Amino acid sequence: MKKLVKMMINGRQVEVEQGITIMEAAKQCGIYIPSLCHHPDQSVKANCRICSVELGGSRNLVTACSTKVQEGMEIQTNTARVRETVRTILELIFADHPQDCLTCIRNGNCELRKLAARFGISDIKGEKVLEDMPLDRSTASLVRNPNKCIKCGRCAEVCHRIQQVGILYTHNRSIDVCISPEYGKELTDVDCVLCGQCAISCPVGAIHEKDDTDLVWRAIADSRQHVIVQIAPAVRVSVAEEYDLPAGSISTGKMIAAARSLGFDRVFDTNFAADLTIMEEGNELLGRIQKGGVLPMLTSCSPGWINYIEKYYPELLAHVSSCKSPQQMFGAIAKTYYSQITGIPAENITVVSIMPCTAKKHEAARPEMNASGYRDVDIVLTTREFARMLKHDGIDFTLLDDSDFDSPLGCSTGAAAIFGASGGVMEAALRTVYEVVTGETLEKLEFTDLRGMEGMKTASLKLGTENVKVAIVHGLAQAKKVMEMIKAGQAEYTFIEVMCCPGGCIGGGGQPYGTNHEVKQKRMGSLYQIDRHLPIRKSHENPDIKELYDKFLGQPLGGKSHQLLHTKYGGASF
Repeated sequence: MKKLVKMMINGRQVEVEQGITIMEAAKQCGIYIPSLCHHPDQSVKANCRICSVELGGSRNLVTACSTKVQEGMEIQTNTARVRETVRTILELIFADHPQDCLTCIRNGNCELRKLAARFGISDIKGEKVLEDMPLDRSTASLVRNPNKCIKCGRCAEVCHRIQQVGILYTHNRSIDVCISPEYGKELTDVDCVLCGQCAISCPVGAIHEKDDTDLVWRAIADSRQHVIVQIAPAVRVSVAEEYDLPAGSISTGKMIAAARSLGFDRVFDTNFAADLTIMEEGNELLGRIQKGGVLPMLTSCSPGWINYIEKYYPELLAHVSSCKSPQQMFGAIAKTYYSQITGIPAENITVVSIMPCTAKKHEAARPEMNASGYRDVDIVLTTREFARMLKHDGIDFTLLDDSDFDSPLGCSTGAAAIFGASGGVMEAALRTVYEVVTGETLEKLEFTDLRGMEGMKTASLKLGTENVKVAIVHGLAQAKKVMEMIKAGQAEYTFIEVMCCPGGCIGGGGQPYGTNHEVKQKRMGSLYQIDRHLPIRKSHENPDIKELYDKFLGQPLGGKSHQLLHTKYGGASF
């Protein structure tokens, strides 16, 4: 049984669990204590001091994010001294912050601006000390604006501790402190993998996705272009959060209707291409097992992960599946098969992707992603950019009637839906591989050992005479451990799924702000709910996928499939 302590918060006696912080105790009592450096998934920093509260008796100010509760403690969160202290800190931050809130990409969801409104900051006292520094626009995925950095340290922590890429550092001291890549380099000059976890952690507009919404508006307005959009599985369980609906709200029908309202000529589903990926990747795995190929085979669906292995473990690239990601497979099929059956020339088809990921922008721009002779995917938007377009067009997402995806690239299965969660690619692949190898029907489709937010998950499955051991990791810190195991010859697995972002795509760097562990779990649960309620739950049973092979591709791993759906990884160029 957990030990409780009695304490006073704002004159009210409460009982809370021993060992938690004042901030956590206050939250349990319905009291919000503000902070800028604190993030529920990160370690305690206590460097912004905005969570200062008054400790009864001593009248000392302490930081609520780092101070543990004690028996008999008296805390005041709303005294004049607390308010004046926080106001002063905010004014000092604003003195070193651009006053361009109306044109900032974070306008409407900036944590600093929300605090300014809460504490009535209407005038900046004292001398402004803002230094005008150049923006870093060197990559296709992210923009870094050092002028807006408030030195909270969130981005550096997620980069070093959670992803263990470690390209963002805190430099200098006191008023000269700054957070940037080493020696003031741009992101393209360091080994950034463009995962965007820094962007989703940032409380302000200091680092964010490269906004490509204007490109989409221009494409839609161009009468010569047939503009189609594909939407990733993780977006349908997150985009509703942009309209203050509960985390994990399933909004597939409204999402489709919203995209159609923007003016896209066709609205398709990336899940269709996820089913296609399983057909190719599953058969590639079987081929490696049967022909003595390089094992363990590593998945290739996550572009941040591909950037990581290319930069940090290039000697292990032979383990990576040659399959393109579902995003790129969709684009290749759109510019060939879809072009053929509609009679629309490939040069007149613009493929737009709505993704939970910032690295997808870089992936689409890779020079090898044009097997059809045209760029597979023309424009990539994050979930946040999609929501901005809807709000720009005055579309009230919550009032839309549900709609359905267009055919023929809109039919998908439950196996594809779970691609958005860590473990989903593996589970989807095993559903198909099992039936292809054994010729038997897999009665229990849920591989529960492969689900959840645990950093590494393992399982084994009997495939005929073979006992196949598999592993799932998410987050690059976990991927690093597995790469070291493979290097040391200690990874006794046949197939390993790797997702760059913690939780998989549901925790992608392009998802709505406010993403944390709790939110990811809700989104993950919703994807499994979608899977349970779909009539077809195995990729190889998708009728449109069958037709695609019958009429166009021939067979998995065939000549045309290899040309359009496979690639060679090994040279990430930013």
